Parts: sequence; C-alpha cells; structure tokens
Amino acid sequence: MPVDTRNKSPFQAPRPRQLGGSLLILLALLLLLNYVIPSFGPRPPQVAYSDFIDQVTAGKVDRALVSAEKIEFTLKPDANTPAEARPRIYTTTPVAIDLDLPKILREHNVEFGAPPPSQNGWISTLLSWVVPPLIFFGIWGFLLNRQGGGPAALTVGKSKARIYSEGSTGVKFPDVAGVDEAKAELQEIVDFLKNAGKYTRLGAKIPKGVLLVGPPGTGKTLLAKAIAGEAGVPFYSISGSEFIELFVGVGASRVRDLFDQAKQNAPCIVFIDELDALGKSRAQNGVMGGNDEREQTLNQLLTEMDGFEANTGVILLAATNRPEVLDPALRRPGRFDRQVVVDRPDKIGRAAILNVHARNVKLSEDVDLEKIAVRTPGFVGADLANLVNEAALLAARNNRASVTMADFAEAIERVIAGLEKKSRVLNEQEKKRVAYHEVGHAIVGALMPGAGKVEKISIVPRGVGALGYTLQLPEEDRFLMAEDEIRGRIATLLGGRSAEEIIFNNNVSTGASDDIQKATDLAERSITLYGMSDHLGPVAFEKQQMQFLEGYSSPRRPVSPKVMEEIDREVKEIVDNAHHVALAILKANQNLLEETAQELLNQEVLEGSGLREKLGRAVAPDEMAPWLLTGKLPEGTTLMQTGLVS
Repeated sequence: MPVDTRNKSPFQAPRPRQLGGSLLILLALLLLLNYVIPSFGPRPPQVAYSDFIDQVTAGKVDRALVSAEKIEFTLKPDANTPAEARPRIYTTTPVAIDLDLPKILREHNVEFGAPPPSQNGWISTLLSWVVPPLIFFGIWGFLLNRQGGGPAALTVGKSKARIYSEGSTGVKFPDVAGVDEAKAELQEIVDFLKNAGKYTRLGAKIPKGVLLVGPPGTGKTLLAKAIAGEAGVPFYSISGSEFIELFVGVGASRVRDLFDQAKQNAPCIVFIDELDALGKSRAQNGVMGGNDEREQTLNQLLTEMDGFEANTGVILLAATNRPEVLDPALRRPGRFDRQVVVDRPDKIGRAAILNVHARNVKLSEDVDLEKIAVRTPGFVGADLANLVNEAALLAARNNRASVTMADFAEAIERVIAGLEKKSRVLNEQEKKRVAYHEVGHAIVGALMPGAGKVEKISIVPRGVGALGYTLQLPEEDRFLMAEDEIRGRIATLLGGRSAEEIIFNNNVSTGASDDIQKATDLAERSITLYGMSDHLGPVAFEKQQMQFLEGYSSPRRPVSPKVMEEIDREVKEIVDNAHHVALAILKANQNLLEETAQELLNQEVLEGSGLREKLGRAVAPDEMAPWLLTGKLPEGTTLMQTGLVS
C-alpha cells in the first residue's frame, strides 16, 4: 500500500483552511471582548452639554473628568436631600472642543482633570500586536490551500511522491500482457537491481533513466508498477504536474527533496508519470520569456539525473504520450538512456490482455477470446479492460450465471458506437432514410478494397448523434494503407449519401455530415501528408506533430496561394471521383439496395450469415473499368467520358 511520507508523525498537522478558520474565530472573540467588557455595570445618566454648562455656572458641579469623547461630572450634595437618595455621577458629550471650558470650571471652583486609563487597555494593546500577524498567516494559509492543499506552510517544498515500500504495488509482470517487447527491455532493469554484480564485473552500467512512450491506455503506468513489484525495491510514484506550483522555486525544491529521499533508500525506482507536464522543451517559450517555475524545475531535474554529483542506485522511469515536446537535454543518453515504445497491441497481444482481465470473470463455454481479439482492432489495454467489465455488467443486468459471447458482442458495440437510444423514436420517413443510408455504406464497402468486412447493419440509434451504423471490422491487423484502399474508404464513407441521392431523387439530408467530414480529411491527408498526388508529387505540406495522440490537426507548412489552390483542387477531385464510384456501384445494385433496406426496416438489425449472403450478391458496375474499384480515373479520362456524369 502507498505510504505518505509527508506525515510521518501520527498527529497530522492542521490544514491551512482549518488554521485560517481558527485564527479568524480567535480574532472575532478578542474584538468582541474589547467592546463588551466596558459595557458591564450600571451606566450613569446622560445629560445635554448645555445643561452641564448651566449647572457649572449655577455652582452645582463638584468635580469633572474631561476627555475628548465624554465628560463625567459629580454634583454637589443638596442640603435638603440625602446624597444616597439621588445619583451624583452624570455624563455628557461635548459637541466641539470648548477652549473656554477650563476657564469656566476654574471660575466656579470645580475640581477637574483627565479620566484614568481604561481597564481594557491591555486588550487593545494585545490586539495591536496580535492582529497583523494573524491576518498575514491567514492570507498565507488561504493561498497555500488554493495551490493544492499542502499539509502545512513549512512543507510546501517537500516532495508529494507516494512511496510503495519494498515494491508492494500489487502488480507483477504476469499481470501485464500484450507488450512483450517492452517487458523484455524492462526485465533487464529488474535483473540488475537483483543481481548487480553480474553487470558490474564486466564494467556495464544500468541505464539511469527509461522513458516509456506510447498512446494513452497502453499500460505504461502498469509496466512501471510491475517493475517495482518484481524488483522488490522502494518505488516512488509522482505526476509531472505535482512539481509545478504558483511560487517560483517550489518545484525545484520538490525535485531535490524527492531525489534526497530516493538516495537514502537506494537502490530504488522513481516513476514520473506524464513527464511532458514538467519536461516541455525550453525552446517553445521563445527568447524573451517563458515559465520560470517550469524551467527551474526542469533544470533541477536535469542536474539530479546527470549533474556534477554522481547519482547511483536511483533509476528513473518516466511515461508520456507526447515525446516530441520533451526538451532535448532531457532525452539525451546519460539521462534517459533508453526509450521503450509501448504501442497498441496486435491480435495476439489483445488475446493475451483479454486473458489477463478475464481471470476473475466467470465466462460461458461459448466465449472465444481469440474471436473477440479479432473483432477489436485498435483497442488498447484500457479499452479491453473496459470491454470485459462492460460484458460482465451486461450479464449481471440480465441475471445470467456467466458472461456469454452475446454480452461481449453487445459490449463491443457499446464501446465503438455508444449506448442504444431506445427512447429516441424516429418517424417512418427518418427510419427509411437511415435504412437506405446504412445499406448504401454496406454495399459499397463490400466491393471496395480496404473497407473491412461488414459485420452488422443497424438502424437503432446509438451514442450522441448516430441514428444508425454499419459495423465494419478488418479481417487482419493492418499497419499500412495503399492508395487504392484510401480511395476505397472514401467511397465507402460516401456510400450513404449516394444511396439517398438515388432513392430520394437528390433530396439529401444532414445525416451524411460526419461521413463527408471524415472523407474530406482522409482525402486531404493523402495529398498533404502521404504525397499521393500525381501533380504535386511526394511532397509533405503538413508537419505531423502528435505521434501518439489522435484528434490534433497538423499545422500546414507555409505554401504559396497557387499550391494551396492546387491542393484544394486535388482534394475535391478525389472526393468527387469517390462519390461517382459510389453512385455507379449503387445504381448497378439498386434492386439489392431496395431489398436489403426493406428487410432492415422490418428487422432493424441485420447481421450474421444472412447479411453476408446478401452482400455477396453485389456486383461491380463495369468489368471493363477496373478504376471503379480504386476511385482513380485513367490518365486523360474525364468523368464525362466514363458515362457516369451526363
């Protein structure tokens, strides 16, 4: 279990918020006492200042205590009335500074003077010394609380790393599957920590740092835990963002404290997750400015890893999915000597990962994890773990004794397309459009290269905006795409729009917006990034920056307006050709289109052997025109000459 080194005492220090609240309560009590204590006891009668002057001139005032705020005076006892029968002390408030008052009091033989010091003067003095420090520490505690709630003001520069004593992370190499090459690289570190003499006798040195890179969810953090669990040494875990604070110098102090603790417990492993939050290249900040706190923290990390003082016994592991943004000084040998790529698993790797996550799940006899691995291309370890859990939840929801293959099939669709929206009821016209749209995708995809095998067609709404979907799965893992496969995918994406044009007499709907967006993006990448243009040649017009993160658009290189116009023309030509290919295929198979769409309207879902039999009847429109299956016109041929466009 993780041990928090920030609170070694059994008594936890008060948090800044609690400390600030206590100080404010104490301050309020002191102020209350300052105003309440003088109010105890009977109050003397209050008279007007003019009455006081009249009584002085009449010779009735015996003595007076004069201050700027009030005047207390005592009347002379009356000869006819006993003194104890009437109050003798009165107060009045002067309306202004009366310079003639001392003269009047002397003329009428009134004894006067200043009042004695107040009984609560010690409280005022105490407040004048205590209140300013209280306010200062209260504001300081508030700022520390806003910065992440450190345990106390004096520990703001301490490391926040979690310590797993003797590698008690609960994870070992058998718990990690699908990344055999990465495991082989990292087992050397474990062997060195266990048998250091085997390497030192030959003069070999273990790498000081190992950088794990790869897409999100591939198991980088899990691998780091497995290394600590196998080696049986202390394991320090911290995120790169935990070093960065508002105050300059705090991050560098935490780096020093982290490595000081690690050296005291050497040999040990320090793991920094999301290293890009800390180690971004300093060149990105420009010449005149940058984040001083991040740069100081990075400089301290560089010094600790490979500075003037040798760092022995501490192995640094780090993980990131953005290695291209890291500072070159951080990635060089001597700091991170080894870079291990933890990539998406292949079919064999996915099957191994499914076996690991299905250990504690009660599976039915019909479950074939090998088939599930084939149907989940592109899934990473986190996706497969979620898939197994979703299948188990579905089985429990249906009160089954074990998880069946049908549960896994439904779970795959949930992960890919989203939840079924049975409450989203479509009218008959919308259902008809969706049915023809999805069947159009399936028929074109059945004939085009690189489109994948059509497994299922559904007009049941799913996810955020999908009113229907066509599930296509590749028959094998692919790592490259040929030009005809790219054009085939674009034609398949436009198959739904083309079916609407044929059936509804060019009265199209908004349902193809996502398909058109994907087709356009794929056509643009084929020209600007893959160099598949006959006119522009093998020239890259985009800079690919995010290697492992999807969804980021690559910036375009500076190009002339003429080249930009040519790029737009080429993209439009590719999309237009693919559109006409889809139209030609669907016109040649219009009877099959209408028959399959009607059956889909009746059943809402088509899959299995019945669907494969229907799609197997699809034929190419013209055996003498093989370019229809590639979407690329022969040299010197126009669309008008093909007969597809009148």
